[in-house]
Amino acid sequence: MEQRKISFSPPDITEDEIEEVCVALRSGWITTGPRVKEFEKRIAAYLGAPCAVALNSATAAEELNFRILGIGEGDEVLVPAYTYTATAAAALHTGASIRFVDCAKDSLEMDYDALEAAISEKTKAVVPVDIAGIPCNYERVFEIVERKRSLFTPGGNTELGQRIQKALGRVAVVSDSAHSFGASRKGKMAGTLADFSSFSFHAVKNLTTAEGGASVWRSIPGIDDGELYHWYQLYSLHGQDKDALAKTKLGSWEYDIIAPLYKCNLTDVGAAIGLIQLDRYPSLLARRREIIEKYDAACERLGLEHLKHYTEDYSSCGHLYILRLSGADDLRRREIITAMAEKGVPCNVHYKPLPMMTAYKNLGFDIKDYPNAYARYANAMSLPLHTKLDDADVDYIIACLEEVCGEKL
Repeated sequence: MEQRKISFSPPDITEDEIEEVCVALRSGWITTGPRVKEFEKRIAAYLGAPCAVALNSATAAEELNFRILGIGEGDEVLVPAYTYTATAAAALHTGASIRFVDCAKDSLEMDYDALEAAISEKTKAVVPVDIAGIPCNYERVFEIVERKRSLFTPGGNTELGQRIQKALGRVAVVSDSAHSFGASRKGKMAGTLADFSSFSFHAVKNLTTAEGGASVWRSIPGIDDGELYHWYQLYSLHGQDKDALAKTKLGSWEYDIIAPLYKCNLTDVGAAIGLIQLDRYPSLLARRREIIEKYDAACERLGLEHLKHYTEDYSSCGHLYILRLSGADDLRRREIITAMAEKGVPCNVHYKPLPMMTAYKNLGFDIKDYPNAYARYANAMSLPLHTKLDDADVDYIIACLEEVCGEKL
């Protein structure tokens, strides 16, 4: 068969996004302005969330979720060992410590029994991660934190954080939903499944703003959603009590700095891309599902284990296609990835567990303590999955997989 050159995860940008960016550039608003505000409203409406705050990354969104909760030095955050660094780094940025939880033996989700055992008096948040766009078992997570209420003492290094922790009265569930925008579980959209959630709109994500992310939350009894939105704005714009758009109103030049905070706002140029992507998103999700169903059929023919993206309990947004090369070890997996690349099909690995990384080894973590995470990693491989693939591309990827696995496994 004639060799093709496949891209692993290019952004799906059309002339509509390009034109909207041009309109934004011509408007004079290229930083946070009316398009960001519209993007936030549409995200919240799409998810069924009370509010959304558009930011410059999912990492910033997760960090601000922790800061809104008042999490900081002396607190502990429980994080999966099997995830990308942003999940853990966002907690570390606040001064909190992290504790890794191994994944279940047959899953990329945390071992929920191990999670329950890990919760201590210091624990202020747990971070489920929706890897590949598949929502975690949030019902189980909430059962766990409810059972552990007796260990929880409200803290918080800010007045707002103190009030939120007191209102919750338990460990907060702070979802890393970077992969799962558009996914749902038991009729609820990702972004409404946890107390606080963070999304990514990075260039490789299903919906992109080039760089970007968003924080969303569920309403908390006794806490005003408008106040939370205001504080996210303060945290993302230097603690300034008016953004550039608000200062354009007649006589509204004056502002105050409430605290020396951070700078992580989204721009109108990015939001222009995001608004068109939102218009197109249903068709993008449908195309991802078509590709996944073809991959599933091929993996089942080859006897390769793969993630289940669509079940009675949940519907994934199909961000990554992760399979396991049954019977292969790390060395054989590397050989297969190289053989696929030689045929023009780049494959990847999601993810190398964090205890294997230098930064986390330097914090004292050892992969030997997380055997399930290592076992899931050692023969995992991700196939290209994006909406720029046409049917011929998908058929070619499958043919290459069948040929290479037939030789190497």
